[in-house]
Amino acid sequence: MRAWLHRLRRLGRRSPTKIGEALWQQTLDALPFLAQRPAAELNRLRSLCEDFLACKEFYGAQGLRIHDQMALVVAAQACLPLLNLEPTQQVLDWYDDFVTIVIHPDEVLARREQIDELGVVHQYEEVLAGEAMAGGPVMLNWRDVASSAHTAAQGYNLVIHEFLHKLDLRDGVPDGCPPLPSGFLGSGSINEARQQWLGLMQSEFETFRERVIRAERFGQPAPWLDAYGASSMDEFFAVTGEAYFVNRARFASEFPKLLDLYDAFFSPST
Repeated sequence: MRAWLHRLRRLGRRSPTKIGEALWQQTLDALPFLAQRPAAELNRLRSLCEDFLACKEFYGAQGLRIHDQMALVVAAQACLPLLNLEPTQQVLDWYDDFVTIVIHPDEVLARREQIDELGVVHQYEEVLAGEAMAGGPVMLNWRDVASSAHTAAQGYNLVIHEFLHKLDLRDGVPDGCPPLPSGFLGSGSINEARQQWLGLMQSEFETFRERVIRAERFGQPAPWLDAYGASSMDEFFAVTGEAYFVNRARFASEFPKLLDLYDAFFSPST
């Protein structure tokens, strides 16, 4: 633990390196949903990315070599949810519980263990596109990251998904509700704000889950977003949240109530 903390502090003191114009433009070209944002937002995002890259380490698994443009593509998408949060000077504190971002070439097969109510241990394997662990690193696969421009039409974005889990986990509870600011939605207390957030999320989650069930069991049209969002409230937050950032127009038509909720949190001053 002491070695890890020393390493974290050392990385935190590293001076940000300015992102060159050519590299930045290359990143915007690779991520059209970013490029269409106002110039003032892109300038803030660029600065955030410089600070992010100064305090994070990238590790390529299975021999994958991470070059500057790969790291910046991840950083730009990871920082997008923080872009309009307040206070702007401390927004990267949302991600201060980890240092390392591990990138695999493709999805990975993870071995899992689960203990049932009788105490029996069940072992199984799970295919992971990515993973965000409380107090631990973020894992991504480059195939999905590299496809971010193309998957925006489906509301899918692996990087944003995993970093939204990091926001959700700030209070230690993966419940689909990140820590909310005082006075959120005119609430009188943080607890009241959470109840408002969770009440709306629960209603939208149940509607989405019902659509998924009807599609899977009765052949009705599948919902626009990944059915994985119906597995739990925290996954619903991450699945809808990624869509909110990469395909706002379609998201607004599919989830108008969530659009207002997410705008109030992610863009409070706009």
